[in-house]
Amino acid sequence: MTESERMYAEASKRMPGGVNSPVRAFRAVGMTPRFIVRGKGDRIFDADGAEYIDYVMSWGPLVLGHAREEVVKAVSEAAESGLTFGAPTGRETELAEEIRNACPHMEMLRLVNSGTEATMSAIRAARGFTGRDKIVKFEGCYHGHSDGLLVKAGSGCLTGAAPDSAGVPASYAQNTLVAQYNDPGSVEALFSANQGEIACVIVEPVAANMGVVPPEKGFLEGLRALCDRYGAFLIFDEVITGFRVAYGGAAERFGVRPDLAAYGKIVGGGMPLAVYGGRRDVMERIAPLGPVYQAGTLSGNPVATAAGLATLRLLRKNKENVYAELEQKAALLEQAYRKAGVPVNRVGSLLSPFFTKMAPKSFRDVQTCDLKRFARYFGGMLRRGEYVAPSQFEAMFVSAAHTDADIAKTCADIEAACAEFERV
Repeated sequence: MTESERMYAEASKRMPGGVNSPVRAFRAVGMTPRFIVRGKGDRIFDADGAEYIDYVMSWGPLVLGHAREEVVKAVSEAAESGLTFGAPTGRETELAEEIRNACPHMEMLRLVNSGTEATMSAIRAARGFTGRDKIVKFEGCYHGHSDGLLVKAGSGCLTGAAPDSAGVPASYAQNTLVAQYNDPGSVEALFSANQGEIACVIVEPVAANMGVVPPEKGFLEGLRALCDRYGAFLIFDEVITGFRVAYGGAAERFGVRPDLAAYGKIVGGGMPLAVYGGRRDVMERIAPLGPVYQAGTLSGNPVATAAGLATLRLLRKNKENVYAELEQKAALLEQAYRKAGVPVNRVGSLLSPFFTKMAPKSFRDVQTCDLKRFARYFGGMLRRGEYVAPSQFEAMFVSAAHTDADIAKTCADIEAACAEFERV
């Protein structure tokens, strides 16, 4: 028995599935999860001493790599002064200003602790301002595990959704309408059938929780136009794309301005922190200024804000070089998958290979993936020292710490791993 296997057996006695987030359990690939003990740069090391080039990067936050010296120093210095106060600190305002400068649509914002909390709060703000109850989300887009968003499509796009998790009352999901990603017509049909009832449309501007699926030309612009026409808010869930697909996130990359947005992962620099905000007139309705209540004991705590501020300042000071290099490195990986005959979608430093006939454009396309082929590919990559997401429906994350030599090794390993399972 390996040390990771022993640790997993012990963890399974105390935690559901032995993990604190489901995808970590490796069940989709039929393997035992590796227990990680250390990370540095683009590498992680497990409890058995194995070393991997990491393309999970804690599911996105570590755009600068593991244990970046400046970030670790900022966290250490903040911790020495106190872990949390439950009172305002100046660093919260500094971080808010850094985000505002990168994302001009974030006229006013609030710090929270997780992406789930940020998206949930943005939706509440939209409902509170408009006085409407219904929202539109897209099949295959994930916005955290709050009850009203854990839904799937029902009998058609003109109906409400059914809960996609046990423990979620059907009544919670009745006000969540489900449309098809990259299909603005499906959104217009919902608006037409629910005149004056829809508060907002929430979307991952680049879908990244069904694997990476880019927005087709005109899709985001179409959502903006529909929201304007029907008096609803457009909410961008940039928990993954924020400060990754561009310094100003997807709003900058695609030139579409949302009314509200949620950011997470990179804004916390590896610590638990997220943000929601947008139009000043909407955010001025948040307590204590207005009737929309939201609070959090650890929101904006000094250690998380230190990590986030150090990360965003490094990105700002080096943004031209950082994002150009991320684009170049990710493009090399994309080329390697194509050379191996595997369809791939990429936006900036986000990419996903798909074991399908063609690169998906919607969730329905994604559902045609050959999960057995993916599992064989995953095992082949892991054996070669490549740590990629243990699920077909997740993204690969390239960081500034990935070296040219490691990118070259990964490209060779992609070809070898894909050739290996094709012979099976």
